[in-house]
Amino acid sequence: MQTVAEMGYASLDQDEIVFPNLGIDIHVDPTAFTLFGMKIQWYAIIIVCGLLLAMLYAYKNMRRVGIDADRATDAIIGGILGALVGARAYYVIFNWEMYKDNPIEVFNTREGGLAVFGGLIGAVIVGGIICRIRKVKFLPMMDLCGVGFLIGQGIGRWGNFMNQEAFGINTNSLFAMSGGKVQHWIAATYPDGMLDNGSTIDPMVAVHPCFLYESAWCLTGALLLAITLKKWRKFDGQIILMYMAWYGLGRFFIEGIRTDSLMIGKLRVSQALAAVICAVSVVLLIVFLLKVRRMGRDYVLYVDTKESKALLAEADKHAEEYAAQKAAKKQAKSASAAQTADTPSGTETDKPEDNPAEEENDG
Repeated sequence: MQTVAEMGYASLDQDEIVFPNLGIDIHVDPTAFTLFGMKIQWYAIIIVCGLLLAMLYAYKNMRRVGIDADRATDAIIGGILGALVGARAYYVIFNWEMYKDNPIEVFNTREGGLAVFGGLIGAVIVGGIICRIRKVKFLPMMDLCGVGFLIGQGIGRWGNFMNQEAFGINTNSLFAMSGGKVQHWIAATYPDGMLDNGSTIDPMVAVHPCFLYESAWCLTGALLLAITLKKWRKFDGQIILMYMAWYGLGRFFIEGIRTDSLMIGKLRVSQALAAVICAVSVVLLIVFLLKVRRMGRDYVLYVDTKESKALLAEADKHAEEYAAQKAAKKQAKSASAAQTADTPSGTETDKPEDNPAEEENDG
């Protein structure tokens, strides 16, 4: 394989990222700006943008699955918090050697260090508990989350691009990339150029942009699942199972070419988990689709149940009452302002009347 230098990029700065076969050479500072002396990283901004877009999609489609958005809000917020904690905990657990001598670094996420599978586990556990407390149907909610997860992951992976991480083995393919930090990390992590599986890696040769592959895979999946949710959903829980199958399949192959996988011995943890998730979800999809087909009209989606319709009707009633109260307050305020404007600001002093007696005396 040609080295990056042989392809016309002799020396790369730390913040320089190149795609030699595409002729792209850019400088990317991972710090977006500084606020009150604290560096705000692009990684965090992009992750938040992904979360917000996922939430926007979920709220826009709540009624499509029969869920009252007000009841679901607590579950969404709890799920996000659970995802952040789970993503960090998962990463730290499988990289404990990096943190055992300086545990305070566990809380430093500005340079990355969030694991997708940990985030999913945390989101499902915390969000599921709150769904039960708030009486929000879990499976319809998870169907929305299936699309939301892919939106958030597809956008969030560009945070890895800003940090020059989540890349793979050497390649000279069309989308091959390299960067100053990429080269430094490979040289420091694999000084002998040998990967754990016995293959070699050269820091001066371009690598697979795994973050790009996964972003494209997730966003494509988000589109397909959103269409399925709108037109072809046959049972509650179908979309989350499709998410698990889609993401698991893509992650299995992408993880196989990464150089920074979380490992237990020689086992790539995320690749093994992706394989299990994909296989189990495909089996469950087949089983439930066949079951629903056998049931025919006896199976009813939650959105078509009396419970869902009653809750949505109650939510509409509360919304109408709130709107009426708000309109009444606005009207009363306007009337009060108008009355104040019509009231004189002060009382004029009456002009004294002329005294006829005084006029006579003057004569």
